[in-house]
Amino acid sequence: MKTTFTAVITKEDDFFVAKCPEIGTVSQGETIEEAVKNLQEATELYLEEFPFEGASRSIFTTFEVNGVA
Repeated sequence: MKTTFTAVITKEDDFFVAKCPEIGTVSQGETIEEAVKNLQEATELYLEEFPFEGASRSIFTTFEVNGVA
């Protein structure tokens, strides 16, 4: 059975970092595609040891902060 998770991608120096907020796994790659593929592998390995219990999906929103250029 396949389950869809979220990947949050950020650029850090020469690498893209991919994080899965539902599970907490993190990986990186030289491209976005590589980072997501590595995150998928890391998440699959994690779930072999710690099965997914079916939590709710993450909610993403934005907010403003004063004084930041």
